[in-house]
Amino acid sequence: MSVSQDQSAADGRDDFYRAMPVFRGFANLMDPSLYRPVPDGWLIGVADIVQSTKAIANNRYKAVNMAGAAVIASVTNALEGRDFPFAFGGDGASFAISPQDADAARDALAATATWVKEDLDLSLRVALVPIEAIRAQGLDVRVARYAASPHVSYAMFSGGGLAWAEAAMKRGEFTIPMASPGAHPDLTGLSCRFSEMPAERGLILSMLIVPASADSAAFRRLIEDVVTLVERSPGAGRPVPSSGPRMRWPTPGADYEALAQRGGSLFVRRLSVHAWTLFAYLLFRLNISAGGFVPQIYMQQVVENSDFRKYDDGLRMVLDCKPELADALESRLAAAAAAGTARYGLHRQDAAMM
Repeated sequence: MSVSQDQSAADGRDDFYRAMPVFRGFANLMDPSLYRPVPDGWLIGVADIVQSTKAIANNRYKAVNMAGAAVIASVTNALEGRDFPFAFGGDGASFAISPQDADAARDALAATATWVKEDLDLSLRVALVPIEAIRAQGLDVRVARYAASPHVSYAMFSGGGLAWAEAAMKRGEFTIPMASPGAHPDLTGLSCRFSEMPAERGLILSMLIVPASADSAAFRRLIEDVVTLVERSPGAGRPVPSSGPRMRWPTPGADYEALAQRGGSLFVRRLSVHAWTLFAYLLFRLNISAGGFVPQIYMQQVVENSDFRKYDDGLRMVLDCKPELADALESRLAAAAAAGTARYGLHRQDAAMM
């Protein structure tokens, strides 16, 4: 154990999330007993891409996705790999950190905002919100830990605090200014290598459901109904093929991966990315094991670990499903919206991206 890890264990910054028991069975996610409030003094990080819908409409989905993932990568590296609860939303991210990690996270967010602006030509809003400010509104941030597989777990958030923090950020509150021009966060480990995954069961359905009223019991019933419908479908709607996502070379996100790297000219970084991804592609293509890396096992874990469903004050899912299931979900959600229970968004498409 390194000195930094010893110190983090001693001051308790890791204990809250690391010691949290995991739950299995996604259908249980609305059980309030699974969630624990973040400790006093903690901060809630939020980030989102300004006008992300327009950027996606302009076929810049990978850039938007890369920017959102960069938030988590930069904070993870700034915290030296310590566990902390986070949720990645495609065009942004949310997380919770201890006060001891606030300065490191703030610097990482500021540098990421600059990098996103300069290298991806997108605008990234970032903020750190004290949990006390959220609780002053009668809200909270509570965390559960869901085991998607034996190998990985993901944070789930409830309490209404994340939604309030994001709204406050969009009002200009608690925001963090961009770092100086040329700032580059540590994005080690960030990549974008898989190709699109065409629907195998009919269509890809992207779904977002958030509460529209204070009737938490009605919203809980709605989410439980939706999850039950999905759980009964083949593969629980997982959009990642059982054989894993397709790989090709050159990888579709090679330029973004080169931009994420530090040091050297962009030309040299691109050559490095292309060389490394060609090596990886050949390992997968020819099913060659190297240095303890077994392509089949890795791809199996990619499938099992995929976070195609999450809860962060609202249910987000990306499903590969039959049109009949999409119609049933839309009917149930339309009824909930008419009753004032929830607001929702649905989008049908031919393929999913990872």
